[in-house]
Amino acid sequence: MAEILTKARARNVFYGGSIFFVAVFAALTVHSHKYITNRSTSALPLTDEVVLGKRVWERNACINCHTLHGEGAYFAPEVGNVMTRWGVVDDPEAAFETLKGWMEAQPSGIQGRRQMPQFNLTDDEIRGLSEFLRWADETDTQGWPPNDAG
Repeated sequence: MAEILTKARARNVFYGGSIFFVAVFAALTVHSHKYITNRSTSALPLTDEVVLGKRVWERNACINCHTLHGEGAYFAPEVGNVMTRWGVVDDPEAAFETLKGWMEAQPSGIQGRRQMPQFNLTDDEIRGLSEFLRWADETDTQGWPPNDAG
C-alpha cells in the first residue's frame, strides 16, 4: 500500500529538511571561519617595507608584464617565487642586492630579447620591492600556480 502524503506530513518534511540543511550550512560556516582565521597568509610579517614595495609594484604597473602567483600578464617571468629561484628568500640583504643589480642592468640591450624598462628606483624603493617579493614568496598559495618554474 502506498502511503498518502498529507499536508501535515509534507509540512513536517519541509520544516525538518529546512532545519537539517540550515544546521549543515551553519556547521560548514563555522568550520570555514575557523580554518581561515587559523591560517597565516605569509610566514613574514606585513612590515612598512612590504607595504612600500607593494606601492612600488602598483605604481610601476609591474603586473602588466609579470605574474604574481599566476595573476597578471605573461610577458615576463612569474615573480611570486623569484626570491626562492634566486636563492635569496631567507636573506633580506642578498634579496635587495640581487634585485638592485638586476634592475640596474635593465634594459639589457640584447637584441631580440624582451626588455624590462629602467624605472630609476631609489634604494629604499628597491628594498621595499625586494621585501614585498620576499613576502609574496613566503605566502602559502597551497600549491598555486601549479607550474612553479619561472
